[in-house]
Amino acid sequence: MEKLEAKDQERRESELAELHSLEQKFLSAQQWKTDYRAHAKWEHYLSCDGSPDPTVLQEINTFMSLWREDQNEDIQLVMQKGEQVLNLIEKLQFVLLDTPPNEITEKETVQYQESILELQNLLQQKYNGATEHLLKTANMREDSDTGNMEAVIKDKNVTFCLWANLKKKVRFKSHMFCDTQHGFDLPKSLAVSSVAVRILHTRYDHVSPLWLQCQSVPKLEVLDSTELTQHSKDNVEEPEEEEEKAREEPNTPAEEETHSDGRKSAISFQEKSSSAADINETEEETEKKSEILDIPSQVQDPLLQEEEDEKEEAVTDETIVDLQQFVPVGGVYHIDVLQLPPQVKQIKDWSMVEVRDVGLEAYPYPPEEAEDATHPPVQMTLRLSDDVMYFEDPVIARWDPAGQQWRTDGISNITYEAQEKLITFEMGTFYTIALLQDAHLNMPYQAWELQPAGMDEALLTVTTVFATIQIQIKAPLTEVRAYQQMALVASAFTFAWSKWNLEAGQEQVVFKVSEQLKADSVKDWSLYMFNGQKAQKLKITETSEAFSEELEDDSEFHSTLYHMLKDSASKEAIDKVETASFLFIDVVYQLLLATRVLTYS
Repeated sequence: MEKLEAKDQERRESELAELHSLEQKFLSAQQWKTDYRAHAKWEHYLSCDGSPDPTVLQEINTFMSLWREDQNEDIQLVMQKGEQVLNLIEKLQFVLLDTPPNEITEKETVQYQESILELQNLLQQKYNGATEHLLKTANMREDSDTGNMEAVIKDKNVTFCLWANLKKKVRFKSHMFCDTQHGFDLPKSLAVSSVAVRILHTRYDHVSPLWLQCQSVPKLEVLDSTELTQHSKDNVEEPEEEEEKAREEPNTPAEEETHSDGRKSAISFQEKSSSAADINETEEETEKKSEILDIPSQVQDPLLQEEEDEKEEAVTDETIVDLQQFVPVGGVYHIDVLQLPPQVKQIKDWSMVEVRDVGLEAYPYPPEEAEDATHPPVQMTLRLSDDVMYFEDPVIARWDPAGQQWRTDGISNITYEAQEKLITFEMGTFYTIALLQDAHLNMPYQAWELQPAGMDEALLTVTTVFATIQIQIKAPLTEVRAYQQMALVASAFTFAWSKWNLEAGQEQVVFKVSEQLKADSVKDWSLYMFNGQKAQKLKITETSEAFSEELEDDSEFHSTLYHMLKDSASKEAIDKVETASFLFIDVVYQLLLATRVLTYS
C-alpha cells in the first residue's frame, strides 16, 4: 500500500494536468452559452416581430403601458395576451437562472425581478377586469334551468370558471362546473345574496415567494493543475476563510472545502448570489406582490421580520408551510366570492349599465359581526389536472397575503379521491389554494444508472420509491468532482448505483462502472471508490458479504477517475471520451448535479 501511495503521488501532477486538459471542455461549454445568449439577443433584434425584449427596460415598460391602456376586456383576448406575458416572465426568470454572476449586474437583477412582479400584477389585473366585464352582462347569459349564469373558459395555462347568483334561491346554493368538475356548496346567507363565485386555476404559480423561482445549481470553475496540486497538499481552510470565500464566490463548487459531514450531507446546491436565492424584497416590492394575490384590497404590514423571528415562528407555528420541505404541485386555485355589479338593462335598442369606479369588489364573508357569531364554512370540490401526479395525498394550503406564506389552518374536512382525482374540503372564508407535495418523498433514490447511448448521447435512469424516471440527453468536493469526472467519460462508460455507497463513509463515494461502446452490449461491472482526490478499483462485488476497501488485484491508485478507468479501458473508449462534445459533457454534469444521485441513494 505504501508503494502504491508513493507511486500515485509521483504521477499525480502529470495526471492532474492531463485531466485539466479534458476539463477545458467545461470552459468551452461556458463560453458557448455566453455566445449563445449574445446571439439570441441579436436574433431577437433582427426578427422585428413586435414582441419586446424583457431585459430592455424601455421595451418592457412600453409593452405594459400599452396593455394597461387597452380597454378591450374580452376574456379570450386576455388569455391570448396572457400567454405572451407568461413567455416574457419565463425569459426573465431564465436570464436570472442562467446568467453567470460576472455577466449580470445587481442593478439588472433588481430590474428583472421588478419587471417579473409588474408583469404578474398586470396579468392578474387584466383577469380581474375581464371578470368584471363578464359579470356586468351576466343577466344576458342566464342558464335556462337555474336562471343563473355560468362561464367556463380554458387554455393550456388557465382555467377560468365564473358563476353569478342572479336568482338568489337557496336550492341553487350548490353548483358544479360541468366542463371542469370544480364545484362549491355555499352557506345559505351567500345563496340569497347578490354574489358571484370565481375559480381561477392558473397552472403557473405567481403566488409563492419570488426567490423560489430563481434557484440554480452552482456554476463550474475549473482549477488549473497547479491549484489542484497545491490543494492536495493543503486542503484545509480556516472556517472564517471558508465563510468569506463563500460570500465572494457564491457560484463556485466547494473545490476547496472539507466539511466533516462530507458528500452525503443534505446540503442543497442553491445559488446564493443576489440574483437568485437571497432576495430581500423592498417595501414597494412587497406591496406589489400583495396586489397580485387576492381580489380584496387588504392592508398588509410591509415590514419584514428579522431572520431570528422568522426562524422562531417557523418552529412554533406548525401551520406555516416550509417551502423547503413542501412544493406546490399543479398550479394555484384563486377562489373568490365577488359582489355582483349592476346588471346591464336593455331599453329598446340601447344597452344601459351603471358605471362605478370601484372595480371588482370582494363580497365580505364571513360578514363583520360580533366575534362570537358563527358562520357555516364553504365547501369546495376541485378536479385535479390529468397531467399532475400526486404520489401521496396532497397537502392543502391557503395563501396568507399578510404573512406572505402558505398556511394549512382554516381548512378542514378534507376528502381526497385519488382515482377520480377529486379533492373536497371546507374553509371558513374564500382563499387562494395550492396543493402541495413533499419535495423529498422520492428520496432516497432506490437505484440509478448513467449509460452512453451513442456519440454525445446518454441515458440517465433514476429508480425512486414511486417511479422510474428515464432522462435522455442530448456540494461537497467529493460529490462535485465525481460528477465532473463521470460527465467527462460518460460517452463511453456506464455508471450505476452500488449498495456499498452507504457503507463507504461520509468522505467517499462508491459506484459501479462498465465500459460500454454499444447501447445494447452486456455490462461487465466493476466497483470503484472515489474521494475527489484518489480513485481506486475495489476487489469486492455487489454480492460480497461485507464492505471492504481492499484494492482489486494488480490495480493501483490514481488521482483521477479518468486515469483509473483508463488503466483497463480500450483505445476505442478513450478515443470516444477525448472526442466527446463539450456541450454533451456539460449537460451530463448539470444533470448529475441537479439529481445528486450519489447523495440521495
